[in-house]
Amino acid sequence: MPSTPASTRGRIGVLLVNLGTPDSPRTPDVRRYLNEFLTDGRVIDMPAAVRYPLFQGIVVPLRAPKSAKIYQQLWDERGSPLLYHGLDLQKLVQEKLGPDYLVAFGMRYQNPSIESALQQLRDAAVERIIVLPLFPQYAAASTGSVQEKVMDIVGKWWVVPAINFIGTFADDPGFISSFAALGKAEMARRDYDHVVFSYHGIPERHVLKGSHNGHCKLGSCCNHYNKNNRYCYRAQCFVTSRLLADALGLAPEQYTVAFQSRLQSRLRDPWLQPYTDEVLKEMPAKGIKNVLAFSPAFVADCLETTIEVGEEFKEMFEAAGGNHWQLVPSLNAQPQWADAVVDLVKRH
Repeated sequence: MPSTPASTRGRIGVLLVNLGTPDSPRTPDVRRYLNEFLTDGRVIDMPAAVRYPLFQGIVVPLRAPKSAKIYQQLWDERGSPLLYHGLDLQKLVQEKLGPDYLVAFGMRYQNPSIESALQQLRDAAVERIIVLPLFPQYAAASTGSVQEKVMDIVGKWWVVPAINFIGTFADDPGFISSFAALGKAEMARRDYDHVVFSYHGIPERHVLKGSHNGHCKLGSCCNHYNKNNRYCYRAQCFVTSRLLADALGLAPEQYTVAFQSRLQSRLRDPWLQPYTDEVLKEMPAKGIKNVLAFSPAFVADCLETTIEVGEEFKEMFEAAGGNHWQLVPSLNAQPQWADAVVDLVKRH
């Protein structure tokens, strides 16, 4: 077959997307962020007529001042870690991919927006676009929301380029080895009695709604990762944990998989269990005094890793009688992780 002339070939566009962050830790900016985030129908799957009045009128106004105080603890001289780690990763991946690619970075909520990142690729007349939502385990509320937003924006363009979505990388060797390397570095510093893999929780109904032909039962079916549960969030968390445990040389009894950040107290709806905050309180009484914690649902440090797992869970663990709780830092813009992203892009 004749090849395409070089003069008509454009660069390949790469869109890296993370969840989002307020523009500042001030209450008005946090309120804007939470309003956009919590009124997304894929995050809060209630009818819009209920969702908007409830969250914009009650939940967000009450939550924004409290969240702003927590964001103030997270913010540093460079600003929001989720943002600057994403921009650092974009720069490093661009350098590694070279001039035949154009790498853009956007956030699902707030800035830089997905729309502005896509416009950058559109202005450069890229030949096609590879979209990598930076969520290792697919969930309709994260990866699915990014995919929906991208399609909504690009669907309005008169010329729609070819688009590839990388939907999950929960078992990707590069992702696993990058996180394992960080864990091994922490394990070399001291001995730990146990390892906790803490994932962001989602409502059980989200898993069941996305189940392939009713395959998922929220039971032992998630112990095996296959075509029927490839996009089951719970099964993906389990396979990531098994692969990380193998890479770290852990036996099954040496680690626990748990879920954090639930909103159950407000929504009165069961989320994936066990809950990390409840599990860790029971460990010291069982003789588990030193714990190494991973947050493998996040590839960049943020409020849920640095503050929730790194600080709040540490305080809970020590209050329950534990000696040491250590969070493994996220992948951020580590060169090994950037290499893994490049490999993911080239394979798609």
